[in-house]
Amino acid sequence: MMDDSAGTPALSSRAVGLFGNLQVHYQTLLDKSTPHTGARWGLTGGLMFMFLLRIILAQGWFIICYALGIYLLNLFLAFLTPKIDPEMAEELDEAEAASESGPGLLPVKNDDEFRPFIRRLPEFKFWLNSTKAVLLAFVCSFFVVFDIPVYWPILLFYWVFLFVITMRRQIEHMVKHRYVPFANFGKQRYSRGK
Repeated sequence: MMDDSAGTPALSSRAVGLFGNLQVHYQTLLDKSTPHTGARWGLTGGLMFMFLLRIILAQGWFIICYALGIYLLNLFLAFLTPKIDPEMAEELDEAEAASESGPGLLPVKNDDEFRPFIRRLPEFKFWLNSTKAVLLAFVCSFFVVFDIPVYWPILLFYWVFLFVITMRRQIEHMVKHRYVPFANFGKQRYSRGK
């Protein structure tokens, strides 16, 4: 009698090797695309346009579109938010100053100290997650099981309402803690010397 289990490890190791090669090629493509910000976002915008065109022409899958909108809004808010919340940082600084008070300690906090804006969600991960979400939504729009009948104007109104409320709160937070999450906006520019 022949044992069928002898071929399984060889097949398994080939599958692992193939998956490993695909993962290396995928990571290489991601690494090569990193400096091309405009092209990456253009690709995502094109995919989003194709998805929205499919939704409009098919007149269905509005729940998928709404879920994608909520997810993209969540990603955008994480992109605009600093990694360390300024309110929590102030409380931590006060607690550390109270616990470390003693002679000979140098001042560790300066109100005008430069602190770079570090995002909770970096731009590359924002793009990558957005692109994956748009692709997933586009694929889901080909399956009838995801076409749940719903009155789409209510979903659109609710999404716009959520967007306005959350952006108002985010802008108030930015004004309160005086940070600008955009790299080139508000930075001092130096002209070339003589």
